[in-house]
Amino acid sequence: MEYRYGSYTVFQIEYHFVWVTKYRYKVLNGGAERIRDLVRETCKAFEIRIVKGVVSKEHVHILVSCPPNMVLSEIMG
Repeated sequence: MEYRYGSYTVFQIEYHFVWVTKYRYKVLNGGAERIRDLVRETCKAFEIRIVKGVVSKEHVHILVSCPPNMVLSEIMG
């Protein structure tokens, strides 16, 4: 368990996201690296830390740590 620190805050906010393809079709064969890069770039831009992530052929799991000024709808939007 790792706490993050702001100027007046101590926090640990983690979200677990799962994206699944329709009918679990295995369509992420060749695009796994591209998806991984896009997720990393987006998280870096919003100061979101990736705790753990897995890109499979039909789904993506990601556990992220976010600052308290971000709401869930902003992260997923």
